[in-house]
Amino acid sequence: MAENETSIPEDASALQSDNGSSPNAPLLGENTTRAPSHTSQSSTQTHATARSTSIKRKLYISHFLSTWNSRMFEFGAVLFLVAAFPGTLLYTSAYALVRSLAVALLSSALGRRIDRFDRLKVLRSSIVWQRIPVAASCLIILLLLSQEGVSLSSNALFACASLLACVEKLASVANTVAVERDWVVIISDSLEIPRQDLNASMRRIDLFCKLIAPLFISFIDSYSTKVAVCTVFGLSTVWVVVEYLAIAQVYNAVPELKIRPTHEQSEQPSTLQPPSSSSSSSSSSLQNLLRPWREYASSPVFLASFSLSLLYLTVLSFAPQMITYLLYTGFTPLQVSCMRIAAVISELCGTMVAPAAMRRVGPVRAGLWFINWQFGSLAAAAGGFLFFDNGQVTNSKVVAVCLIVGVTLSRLGLWGFDLNVQYLVQKETTPTQRAQFSSTEMALQSVFEMLSFACTIVFARPEQFKYPVLRASGAYVAVCGEEGG
Repeated sequence: MAENETSIPEDASALQSDNGSSPNAPLLGENTTRAPSHTSQSSTQTHATARSTSIKRKLYISHFLSTWNSRMFEFGAVLFLVAAFPGTLLYTSAYALVRSLAVALLSSALGRRIDRFDRLKVLRSSIVWQRIPVAASCLIILLLLSQEGVSLSSNALFACASLLACVEKLASVANTVAVERDWVVIISDSLEIPRQDLNASMRRIDLFCKLIAPLFISFIDSYSTKVAVCTVFGLSTVWVVVEYLAIAQVYNAVPELKIRPTHEQSEQPSTLQPPSSSSSSSSSSLQNLLRPWREYASSPVFLASFSLSLLYLTVLSFAPQMITYLLYTGFTPLQVSCMRIAAVISELCGTMVAPAAMRRVGPVRAGLWFINWQFGSLAAAAGGFLFFDNGQVTNSKVVAVCLIVGVTLSRLGLWGFDLNVQYLVQKETTPTQRAQFSSTEMALQSVFEMLSFACTIVFARPEQFKYPVLRASGAYVAVCGEEGG
């Protein structure tokens, strides 16, 4: 009887198993309900990937057009002014000095306003105010090219072109600060992609345009300066529509960009203590002018940012000063162009190595690695320069080769360090102060850049180039000391 009683449950269990009613067995239709769930998850991931790719592509297009037009106009304007005022460097030097001075004086105040306005309006305004001055400058340059000799009218046209260049440069600063220091942070967080990778991609676009845009406009200018001017005018006018629409599509695709954090006012309302005289009004204006600099100096990433800015106090780069020296030593323009290409390749390598280094050891230690690499490369270049520089013409190319090799290798460290500092600034600055901080940083960079030009004005002869080299080496020692401390 016991056997029968114990066999009944086994039989029943067998029947349940046969009928598919066992709790461990799959229920009828279970596979048909789970398959759509898996398919839905896969579809969601595919949609998210497609959305991320689309947003990044439009961001890259907008950034490429903005950077390309800025680099093309920046380099082309120098060529056009040389053609309009041959035989003198006065006009090109004054033009560059005025542009840098405008950035040094006004960019910090500009950044303060960028932090307060709608993100899309800021970028659209920067696009428009980049293109209008470029178009007007091209028309002015065509008038200058049609005149012969220097006259009162040509000087007046040059003054107008210089003022327009200041507007274009400030709009370019606003565009760069807004996109690279603010939009990139929001987009990377929204799309859940590594910020350092997005930073590196944006910087590669910068470097590509820095190399190719000048070569492009130089090639056209070698055929005809007027054709080159018309090319700059046409591309700047036509591409503005594409850039304008692309950045709007990015803005609409990322809802977080529409949220502007409330800016906490640090100053007291003006109604509590209205200005009673012109002296108090001027004092208030001075305080507003100095406030961004005080906040910049009190930031936790001040030393890193200041160190990066100090690197602009140098002639050890393929800037006009070093290019002039290389041409003096006997290198041809084609050879110098090849050197610049090698330097840009080194810079691109820096943008590829930097994200991996940050993931491996963190941005602080990676930044130390890169700045020490740069210092070592330039120290070797300066040492070789001083060792072989004995004032003899026969050694001039040997001396120059030391600089070329060292500077080319140092570019990897420079742009790796730059990306690490950019990441720290994005991370440590509040959303309401990102643009102000970055604009103040760019103003400081312009100050050091102007000091670099002033140094080569004082030591203007090529045989005196060793003194700016020594001063640049001192700046790198100071940067390494700050970072090590």
